[in-house]
Amino acid sequence: MPRKAAIAFFVTVVQTVLLLTHYFLYQTWTFSHVPSHPGRLQASLGVLSVSFVAASLLAFTNASAPVRAFYKASAIWMGLLSFLFLAAMFSWLVLGVATIAGVHPDFHRLVEVCFAVAIVLGLLAVWNAGWTRITRSRVRLENLPDAWRGRKAALLTDVHLGHVRNRSFLTRLVAKITKEQPDLIFIAGDLFDGTAIDAREATRPLEQLTAPHGVYFVAGNHEQFGDDSKYLSAIAATGVRVLKNERVNVDGLQIVGVPYRSATSNGNLASVLRDMPLDKNCASILLTHAPDHPAVAEAKGFSLQLSGHTHLGQFIPWSWMARRIYRQFVYGLSRIGKMQVFTSSGAGTWGPPLRLGSNPEIVMLEFE
Repeated sequence: MPRKAAIAFFVTVVQTVLLLTHYFLYQTWTFSHVPSHPGRLQASLGVLSVSFVAASLLAFTNASAPVRAFYKASAIWMGLLSFLFLAAMFSWLVLGVATIAGVHPDFHRLVEVCFAVAIVLGLLAVWNAGWTRITRSRVRLENLPDAWRGRKAALLTDVHLGHVRNRSFLTRLVAKITKEQPDLIFIAGDLFDGTAIDAREATRPLEQLTAPHGVYFVAGNHEQFGDDSKYLSAIAATGVRVLKNERVNVDGLQIVGVPYRSATSNGNLASVLRDMPLDKNCASILLTHAPDHPAVAEAKGFSLQLSGHTHLGQFIPWSWMARRIYRQFVYGLSRIGKMQVFTSSGAGTWGPPLRLGSNPEIVMLEFE
């Protein structure tokens, strides 16, 4: 299928799902209640149902302030919609169970309570998404050079600079990392969201991001939706080292960076790593955006893989899906064979700027 046709098909499917979801909310709200102005409610839900797709299409080509505001508002609504959908489902479930039990509750009052709880939780999730934490973890690596014992590395992933998070957000992240004084800094992809943006201007705060043993970046899927050159050039211009299927030795510690496009498909990562020189008698770190194929990295002999991408699902119900897909590698420190994997939940958000059950973070790793 041609690329334009595939995009059109995807947009059509998404818009259809959104229309049906809003229709479901309307039917739930009006099932045992006649609104004062049903036409206004229908019109409002109709506008909301097309807002996110319209804002997203605009966002890919326009970075003006009105478009950014429109996109952010519609993205927040998409997050609230998820909570409202679950609330509606719960309401119908309670009604069904109550009816079987011979009880006849006030369905509309039940819906009011469930929707109110959903909105409160959604707004709490919006607030939580803006509060970036520092997460600390100790990592014990075999064959770690003596010089690296007790040293710290910062892991930053999934900032998603675009219409929701911008240069000021990155400035705050840089300040938090700088305060920690890490010896080494990793940026594991999706620094950008993929929407229209002045990449060079957005990345200027990275010029202030320094560490004694360097700052290293690998591209994520959002940099590589299309031509990633404008993003990588902007990042490299700040002094950050962009790794593309290469290995560097940093004071005895081996670091290999593989961008998303080279690591995501079956066989691609194995092919890249096959010709990668790696001393198995010295600790090594694989920096790659997604924890898709950790078994391949473990077979190569890596000590540690650092990734992001999952966002820990951001919020229910997507967090359930993320856990099902990535299992033990969805978040935090895990192990496969002799290799450890640390997956960060990321500092930013994609789509709805909400987090509930996951926290935005910068990870500080201390090596042992």
